Formats: sequence, C-alpha cells, structure tokens
Amino acid sequence: MAGAAGLLRRSGLARATLAEVAKAADVPLGNVYYYFKTKDDLVQAVVDAHVGDIAATLGSLERHRDPRERLKAFARLIAQTGPEAALHGCPHGTLCVELNKRDDALVGEAARLMARYVGWAEEQFRLMDRTDGRELALTLIAVVQGGALLSSAFGDPAVLTGRARWLESWIDSLSEAGQPQAVSRDR
Repeated sequence: MAGAAGLLRRSGLARATLAEVAKAADVPLGNVYYYFKTKDDLVQAVVDAHVGDIAATLGSLERHRDPRERLKAFARLIAQTGPEAALHGCPHGTLCVELNKRDDALVGEAARLMARYVGWAEEQFRLMDRTDGRELALTLIAVVQGGALLSSAFGDPAVLTGRARWLESWIDSLSEAGQPQAVSRDR
C-alpha cells in the first residue's frame, strides 16, 4: 500500500500502472493482481488507507481535553509536515486532485477524504460554542491545503509551517474576540 500510495502521489492516477506499483512496492506483479483485480480496486484501497490515516491522526488528538488545544495540536502536526509538503504537497490534497480528474465512481472519494478533516474541525469549533463552526472548519482546512500547495510550489517548507503557526494564533483569537467572522470581508 505504501508503495502504491507513493507512486500514485508522484506519478498521478492516470499514468501509474499496476506494473509500476509492483516495482515501487518491490513485489512481483502477480502479487499486486492477487490483491487488486483492477487499478480502481487498488486506488480504492489507497483511499481507504488515507481515510484510516486521517482517522488515526485525528484520534490521536483526543488526548487533549480542550477542543481549542486539539485544534492547535492539529496545527502543530501540520507544521511538522512542511518538508514533505515542500517536496510533494499534501498527500490527501494531492489524491483529491487526482480523484477529481476522473469521471467514474471514485471521483466522490475526494470529498470523503476532506470531509473527515472538515467534520472533525467543525466538531471542535462546536465544542468551543461557536455557531459558525462549519465556516471556521472550512477556513482551517483551506489554510492547511493552500499552505501545502504553496509550500510545494515554492519548494519551501517554511510556507506551510508559517501557515500552521498562524493557525494557532487564529484559533486563540477566536476565543478571545467572541464570534468573529471566519474570513474578513475587507480583504
């Protein structure tokens, strides 16, 4: 799975072949076909693995008792991915872009990936008694994904780590200032 996920991230879904997946995973091609009858089956397994990774990551943040601290811990985790994002972008965001290029049943899987993040963040904001939790969650994930994209485009991990630090301050400001808008209309 790791070999397939890495290859799909680097080469894209359309260009990657099962033979290349076997080579990347250092297994015989027959082994790949044993577990995955089609490339779509493999892609679905990669998506499922990504969803599992997201769930595990978000679950690890539950050790923080306060939703504000969970959100800030999430931002710190994102900051740690700066070097990887500078090389390849966000693995989940990149997979979403690839999935959205398709015109089949797998296209809807992109929403499933991002919905995990957005839903979790929305719940944290709701636990902070925010009535605008959905908008705040969308802003949080948009900053993360935009930071990963720009970090990759510029080849600079500091772009994403800077956005993550900004998110920590932003999260603190939400509790200090009552119910500010998620995005200022003046900008």
